[in-house]
Amino acid sequence: MTSKQISLGVGIPMIVIGALLAVFLAPTQPTLKDTIEFIGSLIGILGVLIFIAGLFTRKVPIPS
Repeated sequence: MTSKQISLGVGIPMIVIGALLAVFLAPTQPTLKDTIEFIGSLIGILGVLIFIAGLFTRKVPIPS
């Protein structure tokens, strides 16, 4: 069972925001280009890790 809330709610938006930072914002700031690319890539990589973690997360039934 996958956790759609983790994968779709957190992982994919982080990937998108990281890509937007690295691709569109970095060229507009020449003095901070390397730093912005690094932060965007870091956010994207963390998004991929969270997305994969969401795929392997399963709900454990609570014994009643």
